[in-house]
Amino acid sequence: MIAPPLRYRPDLEQPQPDEAETDASLEKSFDHILETTAADYGRAVRAVHAKAHGLFEGTFTVHAGLPGELAQGLFASAGCYPAALRVSTNPGDILDDNVVLPRGIALKVGQVSGDRLPGAEGDSQDFLMVNVPVFAVPTPDKFAGKLKLLAATTDRAEGAKVALSTVLGFINSALGKVGLESGALAGMGGSPQVHPLGETYFSTVPFRYGDHVAKFRLRPLSASLTALTGQIIDTSGRPDGLRETIRKDAAGLTGEWAFEVQLGRDPDRQPIEDASVEWQEDEAPFVQVATLQVAPQDSWAEDKVRRIDDAMHFSPWNALVAHRPLGGINRARRRAYRHSSDFRVAVNGCLLSHDADAAS
Repeated sequence: MIAPPLRYRPDLEQPQPDEAETDASLEKSFDHILETTAADYGRAVRAVHAKAHGLFEGTFTVHAGLPGELAQGLFASAGCYPAALRVSTNPGDILDDNVVLPRGIALKVGQVSGDRLPGAEGDSQDFLMVNVPVFAVPTPDKFAGKLKLLAATTDRAEGAKVALSTVLGFINSALGKVGLESGALAGMGGSPQVHPLGETYFSTVPFRYGDHVAKFRLRPLSASLTALTGQIIDTSGRPDGLRETIRKDAAGLTGEWAFEVQLGRDPDRQPIEDASVEWQEDEAPFVQVATLQVAPQDSWAEDKVRRIDDAMHFSPWNALVAHRPLGGINRARRRAYRHSSDFRVAVNGCLLSHDADAAS
């Protein structure tokens, strides 16, 4: 028998006493990497998920008639919202697609009303996900010392890109993206590249869900997407092979994803502070609450690259109070994502966009 949903309360979070020092350590290492990549490229790029493979505009439809435990926050009533979607690879370095790495999706749902978190920009609710269900380590402090050592190996040489991607893989774990451990890095370039549009994506970390707490999942729903699940893309001799394949497929693709919620039910079985624990579906099932839809489009149109890839800022802290990010990994993301965004503005000299409808 499945337990009732856990009620949200502030003391579900248990901050570590040294989180300010951990944040400062992460930020110092971050600075080193941001400055290195900016010197390499002559412009600032995202500190995580720097390379995009596809950019989409679509609609995010919240379902009608949801039961009370699911009708929370953005999902309290039926509605249709503009959405922007960025498909990417997780390092902060722009690598050849022959390097096989975890993928991510950043989803920005626009024109959202309701009480917003302090510092939340625009009118969006952002969801950041990766294509594995858990995080490599439980808490940010586990990464601080490791990241400091790894960052010290980074230099400005063009040939240091793979070493840099190793550093950024650990950053991604510490900041809420699934990171790269040595086993995964050992297989870089040796595993098949599967189609990103056929993958299932997970928030990996918890969020407030109105009166409850939850993780999120984005699952291919339409036949046009499920047909791509597990499909291997040959990137041999194609540094941007994923982007080229997605662009070709997107021109004729009408896609639908199920946006699903996994309500936490037991703080011991579905912990808030340990991001390395998978919430088992038989104890905490995923339930669809919305549908993300995209029509055929050019996923790498020049104006879309400018508006979404270059100028859009994604952060889980661009959110309603009802969907506040929870846990230590999310707390570390708040300062780090803002720091990366400010660096891009300072180096590139352009303002960033925070609204999904600005992408349309």
